[in-house]
Amino acid sequence: MDQRFEDKTEHRHAGSRVLHVLDRWLANPTIALGVITADLLWVLYSAAFGFPARLESVFQTLVAATTLAMVFMIQHTQAREQAATQRKLDEILRATPQADKSMITLEEAPDSELKAATDTHRGIRRRAQN
Repeated sequence: MDQRFEDKTEHRHAGSRVLHVLDRWLANPTIALGVITADLLWVLYSAAFGFPARLESVFQTLVAATTLAMVFMIQHTQAREQAATQRKLDEILRATPQADKSMITLEEAPDSELKAATDTHRGIRRRAQN
């Protein structure tokens, strides 16, 4: 691995690094198929024993806990990636001489300014299509 990348990742919060590793690992199709298979086996096992309340309770608890953890993991990784993408776009705007530099701060702008920029760019797109 590139030494510069290793040095940068060491400065990230340990929790952030763990969440990103989990995100990449859990995005693997083999993991998804494994979870689906385990769910199917659980349902078949429960059906064979008449869906005992204790088994159903354990299953519901596991599903709820997993869902909650996944929501936070996905939110964290998406927010971090979105922030990095935004900084890259800001750099492109900053480096392009003809670019409207006010777009760099648009994510912190009031709603009215964001709407005005959207309307302006919608008009530019319409004129370009015609």
